[in-house]
Amino acid sequence: PVPLPPVGGCPVTLWRMPARLLPLLTDRPQSGDDLGRALDLGRVTVNTLARRLQEDGVPVLISRAGYALEPGTPAPGLVPLRGQFGRALRYQGTVTSTQDEVRFWADSERGPAPHGAVVVAERQTAGRGRRGRVWDTTHGTLAFSVLLREALSLADLVRMPLAAGVALHAACTALGVPCGLKWPNDLLTPDGRKLAGILLEADLRGEEARRAVLGIGINVGTAPEGAAHLHESVPDLTRAAVLGEVLFQLEHWLAQPAPAIIATWKATSLTLGRPVRVTTARGTVEGVARDLDEQGNLLVETAAGLETVSAGDVQLVGQLKT
Repeated sequence: PVPLPPVGGCPVTLWRMPARLLPLLTDRPQSGDDLGRALDLGRVTVNTLARRLQEDGVPVLISRAGYALEPGTPAPGLVPLRGQFGRALRYQGTVTSTQDEVRFWADSERGPAPHGAVVVAERQTAGRGRRGRVWDTTHGTLAFSVLLREALSLADLVRMPLAAGVALHAACTALGVPCGLKWPNDLLTPDGRKLAGILLEADLRGEEARRAVLGIGINVGTAPEGAAHLHESVPDLTRAAVLGEVLFQLEHWLAQPAPAIIATWKATSLTLGRPVRVTTARGTVEGVARDLDEQGNLLVETAAGLETVSAGDVQLVGQLKT
């Protein structure tokens, strides 16, 4: 066969090797000799691969003691798991988006991803938020997606974003971060700056979805201008600890009945009782957010009466920043 051309001065086979090194790394240093024996490579090549991982966004620490992942990296074996979500976990450097990676894994003929499988990435070249917005990921953010393989009705899909928001709030509160929810599921600081966002994408077939992918982005140690991060409240939080708690809460709240989810959402809301401006497909709705109905729709009291909003972008008007 014709040899594959080099990529960046490195043979293609070597270029693909970093993916083999990454699963061997932990938060404890390992020597180049030990890693080389595991990979059947020389220690010079191990060093090259470790530097390739760094270029890919993976926080690899290289020292005289050896090679290790930065403490708190959300990689397999380093995330404290209490449930089934995340037992199948893939940690990567740079991807197009974790949403795409979960789908590829779910469709794989060789070991398809199970229900509750998780993909975490350091960087996304095409990360996306709600309504096609770009989600910026830099070191210090936690970006991951969870596969939900169970058959979901349309009612389940309506309930799920609220449940995910409640889970995110429960996790961050348990970790000591003061926060609240903006409808439907943005996590905000008490002064209204964004801490985290959620994206739900489903593969619909008639009246149900054969699967859904839940994407979450959390500002742990850094945030875009105007937003907030968890370290403002709890400086020593690690991304691994945050991921473990969020997955535990997600597994719990996604299994709860709609009345419990809606009641808890209301109790944690930064939206209800406040003036809002909601951008919808039918136009802008302005008024005071009064309540949620049984389906989780937002009820806004306008000058013309009570209006029901099933989807839209909420801007909080007044004291809170948006």
